[in-house]
Amino acid sequence: MTALSLDRNTLDMRRGACPALSAPMMTGDGLLARVALTEAITPAQLAELCRLARRHGNGILDISARGNLQIRGLSEASAPLLDAEVRALNLPLRDGLAVETPPLAGIDKTEIADPRPIAEAIRRGAREIVGLAPKMSVVVDGGGQLRLSDLLADIRLVAVSNEEGMRWKLLLGGTEATGRIFNVLRETDAISATLELLRKLAGMGIRARGRDLAAGLPKNDTVIHPTSPFNTFRLVNDLVAAGIGPAFGQANADNLIVFCAEAERLGIQFLKPALDHSLLFFAAQTACEALTAFAGGNGFVTSPSDPRSAIAACSGSPACNSAAIATHELAAKAARDCGDLLDGSFKLHVTGCPKGCAHPEPSALALCGTTAGISLITQGKAAEEPFASVAFADTNNSLRRIADLVRNERQAGENSAACLARLGPRRLAAAVMSGRP
Repeated sequence: MTALSLDRNTLDMRRGACPALSAPMMTGDGLLARVALTEAITPAQLAELCRLARRHGNGILDISARGNLQIRGLSEASAPLLDAEVRALNLPLRDGLAVETPPLAGIDKTEIADPRPIAEAIRRGAREIVGLAPKMSVVVDGGGQLRLSDLLADIRLVAVSNEEGMRWKLLLGGTEATGRIFNVLRETDAISATLELLRKLAGMGIRARGRDLAAGLPKNDTVIHPTSPFNTFRLVNDLVAAGIGPAFGQANADNLIVFCAEAERLGIQFLKPALDHSLLFFAAQTACEALTAFAGGNGFVTSPSDPRSAIAACSGSPACNSAAIATHELAAKAARDCGDLLDGSFKLHVTGCPKGCAHPEPSALALCGTTAGISLITQGKAAEEPFASVAFADTNNSLRRIADLVRNERQAGENSAACLARLGPRRLAAAVMSGRP
């Protein structure tokens, strides 16, 4: 086994770095290792990962927005042991460039094309390319019920159907809605074009990203309506997928072990960590319905109508060294007190610092922790100019005032995101300040 480099002076804690199983990242609660999977695993395998998290870490697991498992609280002594024991489980671990496909790929009867073969060809071809940015990612999306439209990608291939047949639209940078159109290609040409773009990015240096090649290209004009994974999806051969997840993407290992045992008891054989901090369980409809009911009774998110599914919250303090606030505490109160504001039309971004790791794209409303309190931002990223700043103790009252304003001002057929945009920063600031001495 190769020794891990865990020198605190060399561990990369920048926003642009990625933790990995063999290269964990230092955080506020110790080292964090990422377990990135390419295929489904069994509930028993997830339970075993939970036991390893308990044995070698602090027993807390994250499910990231991109569907990666993360094990927290490792030490310099325990991280190599975790690495060896996870690899001994023979899981389908991702190696090399992140080439992501929708979690229902290949079994979704509504998708335009199965993206897995083209994704695998890109993975193989990219193995010889060195010097790419640590967070470099490629998305290959065949369409269907559960897409990766909201995930940022350096290069994105999206299946489209036109008069010439099925093609792949190649986008650079951003989400599907904000990416720039490079070309529309046949499958073999899409693979070669993607690999050539990756080579070009590698030649530009380790900080180069897909957006650096997008200048002057036309914007994608496709209207995107992302679907929440916290739902039930009907697939091929009467297979059903049930989307379930821990609140704010973080779970206690003991709770997940109990949950996995129930899934096994119900005869559920496979699951996948998926986008938006979710787990997708695959089985017959009756088993999925029973597991969803069990999950809902034990505090898991099981529906897109759950206000917690509309909040993007980072780990916060004390888990993250950069965080100034306990984000999950704040997010839980927001979900409890402002459910009507959180209608699913936007993600409330709750972040412990201006890096905004949990939601790198602009949000209709963001709460950013600082040493002085909370900055409130609208239609922007966490690091942008706030429309108001409040003490931490007044955060929930401020958010309730905004929710009351939106409730009173919302027009017929208008959702919360549209109402927040129409009201603008001045009206929102006035609402926040109205209850302050």
